Amino acid sequence: MGAINLKTAIPGPKAAELLARKEKNVPSGPFNTMKTFAVKGEGALLTDIDGNTFIDFAGGIGTQNAGHCPPRVVKALHEQIEKYLHPCFHVMMYEPYIDLAEKLNGITPGNHAKKTFFLSSGAEAVENAVKIARKYTGRKGIVSFERGFHGRTYMAMSLTSKVKPYKYQFGPFAPETYKWPFPFYFQSGMPEEDLDDLLLNRYESFFLSEVPPDEIAAVILEPVQGEGGFNIPSKRFVQGVKKLCEKYGVLFIADEIQTGFGRTGKMFAIEHFDVIPDLMTMSKSIAAGLPISAVTGRADIMEAAGTGEIGGTFGGSPLGCVAALEVINTINSENLLEKAEAIGASFRKRFEKLKQSTPEIGDLRSLGAMCAIEFIDRDGKPNQPLVQKIMSIAHQRGLIIMGAGLYGNVIRLLTPLVVTEQQLEEGLQVLEDAITECCRK
Repeated sequence: MGAINLKTAIPGPKAAELLARKEKNVPSGPFNTMKTFAVKGEGALLTDIDGNTFIDFAGGIGTQNAGHCPPRVVKALHEQIEKYLHPCFHVMMYEPYIDLAEKLNGITPGNHAKKTFFLSSGAEAVENAVKIARKYTGRKGIVSFERGFHGRTYMAMSLTSKVKPYKYQFGPFAPETYKWPFPFYFQSGMPEEDLDDLLLNRYESFFLSEVPPDEIAAVILEPVQGEGGFNIPSKRFVQGVKKLCEKYGVLFIADEIQTGFGRTGKMFAIEHFDVIPDLMTMSKSIAAGLPISAVTGRADIMEAAGTGEIGGTFGGSPLGCVAALEVINTINSENLLEKAEAIGASFRKRFEKLKQSTPEIGDLRSLGAMCAIEFIDRDGKPNQPLVQKIMSIAHQRGLIIMGAGLYGNVIRLLTPLVVTEQQLEEGLQVLEDAITECCRK
């Protein structure tokens, strides 16, 4: 018997009742992938209110690298709840905050002195990394990349490169933000190195035509673009961007919010590129879904902000800190970096074969367990309707997956790294069958 166990249609009767209440009481703005409601999560499985059990390949949009309810995390949370909940670090400090800062200073790339502080969400981490970069450099401009995503608050949204649904009619946006093109090798029609050179030269021209480099505080880059469609740059490109930053005294910020904590087969994705960032933003899988985020950076940069200039009431909650410490322990003790590589290998093996007989599969991309399939139509253009059909079938058959990409034509997989081999193969088979069914019609 497989892990998927469906007892009703989706949504089932109990979920349908809750959906009616939701529509009456909750605005339609917050989107929902699955039209049902969770009551239990364990590892790579979610069970809904009607007793249906799903294999989860969405992982809370990348928050569940260590799986739903990791035992170490649950135990640590129960112990912490018995002590205190939230004295607020700005009022009376607590040791888990210091423990986690020490841990992140030690495991993030680079042997230099580092410091870390905590917030509640990924967008807050981005906002504060920008504040620190501006304070340290005395410059105002921030460069991000086309197809990038950095959050929904105003600065983070200004740095994001997708109008609908993230920016439409929400302007005006934060000033002194700029976009550089990102190397989208699929459909570029150019050899990888040629595209890298073209873009790096264009960035140099940007400093002549748009803004002088002495007005740019930082460049922020996702080592692998998440919402943009899991676009993976070359090592040569990322190193070229870092060299350009060093040349002009611009800080390099690695946004590891979706890529961090084992997702790509390294603790942090930037390690694949042999680049040491000046600042890093982290959240999502840092604490198995509890709301906490971090900014880690060179100690001298982090000290640029004076006392009281950065922080937040709920930043670095005790529950988030103890959870994060146990997530890191889980990643190490359960060899989740190696498991991420194995998940990616299984994905490539299965879907590279399918791609040969399925022209609608335009591209496969993966780095560790950060995996994506891009779909195109007969003319080679993005095929978002096909993705919607595939996802709908997969959902009804018990597999949770999500879309991504500027055109919504990418299926992204953020499988919990604790997924068993049997669960992984079962889920991949559901996806393969859904693709085959939709593409053979």
